[in-house]
Formats: sequence, C-alpha cells, structure tokens
Amino acid sequence: MKKFRVSLIALSLAAVTGTAGAVTLSNGVVYSANEDNGSVSAITLSTGEVRTVDLPVVPHNVQISPDGKLILAVGPVAEKNEGHGGGAMMNISSHSGTSSAHGEEGGGLVLLDAVEPGELLATLPAGSHPAHVVTSKDGTFAYITNADTDRLSVVDLKKKSIVAETPTGGYPHGLRLSPDGRQLFVANVTDNDVSVIDTQNLKESARIPVGKAPVQVAFTPDGKQVYVSLRDEDSVAVIDTSSQKVIDTIKVGRGPIQLFTTPDGSKVYVANEGSAKNPDNTVSVIDTGTRKVIASVTTGKGAHGVVVSDDGKFAFVTNNKADTVSAIDTNTQEVVATYDVGPNPNGITYRAIP
Repeated sequence: MKKFRVSLIALSLAAVTGTAGAVTLSNGVVYSANEDNGSVSAITLSTGEVRTVDLPVVPHNVQISPDGKLILAVGPVAEKNEGHGGGAMMNISSHSGTSSAHGEEGGGLVLLDAVEPGELLATLPAGSHPAHVVTSKDGTFAYITNADTDRLSVVDLKKKSIVAETPTGGYPHGLRLSPDGRQLFVANVTDNDVSVIDTQNLKESARIPVGKAPVQVAFTPDGKQVYVSLRDEDSVAVIDTSSQKVIDTIKVGRGPIQLFTTPDGSKVYVANEGSAKNPDNTVSVIDTGTRKVIASVTTGKGAHGVVVSDDGKFAFVTNNKADTVSAIDTNTQEVVATYDVGPNPNGITYRAIP
C-alpha cells in the first residue's frame, strides 16, 4: 500500500449570510479532482480541514464507491518531466473535437482509501483517454469514458483489468448509471447525442440526439428523466427515458458543464463554466416540476463540477478558475462556505459520514 504526499491548505470562508461557522454543514467529506497539479483535495465539512493528495495520474474526475470506502480517480498518467499535470491540460470547455483535452495517450484509474486518501490502494488500466468514471451499483465494475477512442471501458475492480470496451458516439465525456443499474447514459460531446448502454450485455442500445456539445447527464431518482448539459447552447435538454426522446430544453447560464439532481428529485443544479477567455461563475437551479430555472447562484469563476450531499441540504461546486469549492444551501440557494483546494478543480464527489 503506497502512501502519497498529503498537504493541508487553509480554509477560506466566504459566507453570504453571517459566517460559515454559523452554518451546520452535512456531516461528510467532499473530494475534488485538481487537474493542474495532479491531486485530489478532501474537504472535511465538520471541521473545514482541506487535505490535498498527490496522484500518479492527472485526475479530471473522481467518484465515491457505493460502499463509501473507495475514491476512484481517472486521468492520464502524469508526465514525469512535468510533475502532476504540467502544461498539457486543456479545459473541456475549449475542446474543439480534434485535440486531446485530457493529456497524452495512456491513462489510469486510481483507487484511494476514502478515509485516508493518502493511501494509494491500486492503479488500474482505464483506456487511453479516461475522462469520467462511475461504478456499478454493487461496486464491482468501473465504467470509464475514453474520449479519444470513442469508447466506454469497463474495469473489473476485483480482477484489476479491463474486461470490456463498448463503442459510443464522438468524444464521450460525462456519464451516469440509471437508478436501477440497468443502463448507462453517456454524453457524446462532438456527436451532439447521448449513448444508452445496456449494462447487462454492454452494448449500445440507442443513440439520442440532444443538442450542441452535451457534456454531462443527470438522472432523476425515479429514472424517468435525464437532464443533459448542452455546453454550446447554454441550455439543458430533458430526456424522457421511456420514449428516449428530448421533451424539453431549458435555458441556463453560459457554458453549462456538470449537473446533479437532488435526492428528492425536486431540483437540478447546473454549473455554468462559461469559456476560457470569459469564465462564468454561476449555478442555475432548475425546478424539475415546472422545468424552469428558479434561481441563479454566484459561486466562483469557472463553475464546473457539481455534487449534492446525500441528505440533499447542500450542493458543492468546483470553481476551476478560482481554485475553490463552493457550498450552496439548497434551501436558501446561497453560498454558505468557500474552500481553497488544489489548482483547477474539475470533478467532485461526496461521501456521507454517519
């Protein structure tokens, strides 16, 4: 079991109302994938402590395992002559469809101890251009999008090997597992559609046109709808999963990237990153009942990744131009705390602590 350097960075408090100390945050840990220096930051919400861990890959995305014991991080292997990250990285918002946005060929899946993220448990193959990762409901398999080969790689975490590869649309990026575990919806950035993958036979069962540059998807808890961020339309498409057709399109902020549904299914939080030259700093809050934006929350420049706590009380957003994570109270739609993390935070995940 290999240990990596762990550093502590100061907590920055930026409360909209009063001080962050006056707000009781959910008892858990938030993890951000820091793309510029090849690290993961772990924010302990009860204390505000931030620990940053160096990785052997340059992570774009992180994901907690279903049992809460593992952190999965994916990205290209760090260049030895550039340290972790270097200058080869390009934000997804500036991807043209012809160059690599996540580094050179060769990538990896890193497994970390969720309680002690400095403990590297394993480094597994993940395909040549890993972007995002989710797991099967039982945690046996990791599903990883590989953007440069237009494939989904399936890693058996017990066998520690890639056991299947499934073709997708062009430049597959964000993906999510359906609540029943039977399907994966994959956003294909350059083909302007979403691949539907059957998890039983690991084959693409459908391709759904959605709009310009879909980046990430989010299921409602009942599995009846999927919300899709459309980066180049400043919109979110809504898919009816029974008909597998788009039933609505909702205007949001500039350059929406990641989005996440609350556990009760009432809201979807959409991070609007803007562009590299003109970053946005807002999160659009969609009411799923009316399918309308009910609030716009100002966070930090380059709002990118989103996750909601298991109790639904807080949404957490990575701001990749500000090197911070914002905590939003989902009742008041206000930022109640801001945490300094590693440089260029992108993916984000949450672990509840009983």
